[in-house]
Amino acid sequence: MTGRRQSAGRWAVVLLAAALLVVVPPLVQSRPAVASSLSAPDLAQRVQGSVDVAWSGVAVSAGALAVPDNDSFATLADLLGGDNTLRAWWRGAEYWRVDRLRSTGETDLFRHGAYTTRWVFESETATISPVSRIRLPDASDLLPPTLGRSMLQGAHEAELSRLPARRVAGVDAPGLRLTPDDPAATVDHVDLWADPETGLALRVELYAAGEPRPVVSSTLESLDRRTPAAATTAYSPSADSRIAFDESVDVAAAANALTDLDLPATLAGLSSRSGDDPGGVGVYGRGPTALIVLPLRGQVAGPLRQQLRSSGGATDTAAGTLGPVGPIGVLLTPRRNGPTLLLAGTVTPPTLERAAAQLLGTP
Repeated sequence: MTGRRQSAGRWAVVLLAAALLVVVPPLVQSRPAVASSLSAPDLAQRVQGSVDVAWSGVAVSAGALAVPDNDSFATLADLLGGDNTLRAWWRGAEYWRVDRLRSTGETDLFRHGAYTTRWVFESETATISPVSRIRLPDASDLLPPTLGRSMLQGAHEAELSRLPARRVAGVDAPGLRLTPDDPAATVDHVDLWADPETGLALRVELYAAGEPRPVVSSTLESLDRRTPAAATTAYSPSADSRIAFDESVDVAAAANALTDLDLPATLAGLSSRSGDDPGGVGVYGRGPTALIVLPLRGQVAGPLRQQLRSSGGATDTAAGTLGPVGPIGVLLTPRRNGPTLLLAGTVTPPTLERAAAQLLGTP
């Protein structure tokens, strides 16, 4: 079977699922959700422990984050700044598949042990890369169960409170609110609703300070809790496929592998997210408060700096070019002997400036 026939079959399944969602759920979703007696910490613990729960389903996400649309970050801008339809099959943390469906086709992402494969329908190209501990977000990170676990990483019990239950994907889902107590945070709160039995987050909403609507939301519209077949999550090339191998899955993974930069364990009061001493790329903070430090080559840093300046909201400070874009802040350090550093994340502009000053050794 060719790649086109396989893709056409998947599109038929998705269209059928969409039709069923239109016809069936209103009758089911209209009844009130049954309340749950789970406490906020207990529900959070179940969500965080759901990584190996098997499931499949269709998710939709909506983003209003103005990520710079630079060539190196184009996929990230699409994921966080627009609407996405995702079809997922999840066998466990190391064996899954996520199809991102678009009007022009689809991009499928497979995780199989230590490797990922990205299949692009339009070019019939599959790119195989080793899994990297450091990488930019991809489609799998927008799935409600994955996003929910990430948002609750490192959460303190005092930051958690219960919300009324909702019917989501046919499940009576108890709600949970996380309100970060970190002064560096630009995310005001995160609301999520989860399956009380498995802990799978079914809907996640991120709210920036002062914003009445979520800046990012992701919802499961259908859920099947049976374990997907192994063949479904394994990439099977067709005769027309072109297969390539890339040592790095993205610009962040490449920088982490190649640079000799030694970043500190704590930056601007934020600890390393993994708890390990960072290498060439650092990710700091916990839950929805995240700061990434990434060294950039000149051919990437130059156009990105120009783009920030031309956006109208950027300012040049002693720490570098600062361009807050809603709840995400971006700072590019000045051109010096070493690499230009990109600092970005859901942290305040003063936090970015303190972090840059610490890295540059300036007061």
